[in-house]
Order: sequence, then structure tokens, then C-alpha cells
Amino acid sequence: MSQLLEGKTVVVSGVGTGLGREIAVAARRDGANVVLGARTEANLKAVADELDPSGTHVRYVVTDIMDRQGCAGLISTAVDEFGGVDALFNVAAKEDVFGGLAGADLEGWRAMLDANVIGTLQLVQEALPALEKGGGSVVFIGTQSSFHPQIPQAAYATSKGALHAAMFSLARELGPKKIRVNMVVPTWMWGPNVELYVQMTAKHRKVPEADVKAKITKNMPLGEIPEDGDVANAAVFFASDYARMVTGQTIFVNAGEYFR
Repeated sequence: MSQLLEGKTVVVSGVGTGLGREIAVAARRDGANVVLGARTEANLKAVADELDPSGTHVRYVVTDIMDRQGCAGLISTAVDEFGGVDALFNVAAKEDVFGGLAGADLEGWRAMLDANVIGTLQLVQEALPALEKGGGSVVFIGTQSSFHPQIPQAAYATSKGALHAAMFSLARELGPKKIRVNMVVPTWMWGPNVELYVQMTAKHRKVPEADVKAKITKNMPLGEIPEDGDVANAAVFFASDYARMVTGQTIFVNAGEYFR
């Protein structure tokens, strides 16, 4: 039985211990050559060694998406080592500004918008010549907070909302070149960050962790916090030939918490 990404080469930005790693794992599982990018070499090496100790199908490049040369190096590694780029997963993001607008340091907002919008689009721009050669897929990662705010993270929600708006324009612009552009939108994701949040909240409130999880899932018909891997599987679908006629679309991976 053929694998979803067999024979394809994918690039994943923002590979750490969470979603970036899970997308890399899913892509390799489904047959892809994988090129990993992130700012922390230790994380990159750990994931590369985990996925392919032989180094036959995985490469990594220390990459900051705010640095154009770094973006170019990540893409050129995929082209030089594996002959091209079939999909680009944009996971790298800045998510360290919380709260609303009143009293906010707008320089923090500016830094988040620069990273999550301009940095992401800079990497996409660098990948276009490679993607144009055979067509391919660009996958953005959004946040449900852009559509249905739940916790005070207005700057992050705004930056991902801008990226979602850009998706529609890019789908129209790049469609004639057979480049598809889509977005996966997660809610809470059960991975390192949410696990830590649940542990800390339970300790602070002096309640069982199950109570904290129950509050998170109370509006989820499926009754379970989606895992990082569930979001990764949706991203892999967008990169696969099963989605060859899918562009400008949004998949919510949220256990039914919010319908749109």
C-alpha cells in the first residue's frame, strides 16, 4: 500500500518538541523526505536522529524565518539533497504576548506580526521557485482564537488571522502554478505546552488534572482534547495528492468545539 507522501520532499519550519516535531514525524511516517528548520540545533538534531538515524531521508538546517538567508538555505538544502520541494509546512511562530489591547506594549504586537506574518511569508516566497517546478502545497497553521477567542491572546490571534486572510490571496495567485495554499486551525492541542498548562493550573487551583481537562473539553462534542498528532495528520492530508484539488481551505481540528 502506497504512503500518502511517498516520493515527496517536505520542509517543516518550527521543529521543536511540539507540533513541528509531530508534523515531521507524520510526514516521514507517510514516506516523505523531510527537511527540518528551527532556531535550536539541539531540537533539530534530536528529531532528525529520531526520524532517520541513517540520515538518508532527513536533513536539518538551523533557521530563523526572520532571516532571509536562513530561509533560502533551508529551501536550497531540500532542493540540493532531495531534488525539490513538494510541500512547505509553516509551523514556526512567536507566541509570547498575552492579554488584550488596553495597556498592551504594541512593540510586542509588532514583533509578533513580523514573525508570524512577514517571517512566514518570507519563507513561502523563498520556496516558490522550487514549488513552481512541479506544483505543491503550502500549509499554514492558524489558531481557533482568530475566529473564536477563548483566552486573552489578542496579538497572536491577530497575527494568525492576518495569515488566514493572506491564504485566500495566495491560493488565487499561486493556483495557476499548481501551488495549493491551505490552513489547519487547531484549538487546544494535547502536547508539551498544554500538558504543562494543565499541570500548573491543577496545582494552582488545588484540583485534579482531570478537572482542568474537563473544563477545556466541556464544549467539545468528541469530549477529548485533540493531540498534536491529530493536527499533524490534517496538515499531511493537505500536502498529499488526496488534496490535489483543495486550495484556499481551512480545516478546524477542534473536536467539534466550534463550527464555522
